[in-house]
Amino acid sequence: MITVSGPAELLRDFVNTYDVETDTDDLTSDHALSDWLKSHGLEPAEDDLALARDLREGLRASLRHNHDAVTYTTPEPLETALAAIPLRVTIDGGMPRLVPAGDTPHRGLAGLVAMIAAAHADGTWPRLKVCVESTCQVAFIDASKNRSRAWCSMRVCGNRTKTRTYRARRQAEGPEMPA
Repeated sequence: MITVSGPAELLRDFVNTYDVETDTDDLTSDHALSDWLKSHGLEPAEDDLALARDLREGLRASLRHNHDAVTYTTPEPLETALAAIPLRVTIDGGMPRLVPAGDTPHRGLAGLVAMIAAAHADGTWPRLKVCVESTCQVAFIDASKNRSRAWCSMRVCGNRTKTRTYRARRQAEGPEMPA
């Protein structure tokens, strides 16, 4: 297993603020969003809840494509959210990095968006995925050597999918004939 941390973990945690399976959202208010941003070392946001949710679901849609080794266009919700959050390049310690542009009111979310480029730069972006189990869609970091992990958990979602496939195959074969 490969150890992954930094920008990828932050993006994973942000996408997972909404639990698809239980329909539970940790970002229920602007205050909850500000608390989440602060607890992750980002500047608190004001009146950014709708934009944060669009960013989160756009990221989730984008991460679905990281299972395939093909290029893809940025999903519309993510493209719209990214367009609303201005960034600029700075040189820090001889290394370029993205930072919030000027006095943008979306500084906390801009710091989060900058992590997309940072995850790409450190090679962890393709390892960020969402569970292929449609009822789950939890974001995870694929730390497998060959980047082939499909489920957040083989024990839970992998088992569900394989059991469903087995039952469908058995049903298609029809009832067993008595011997």
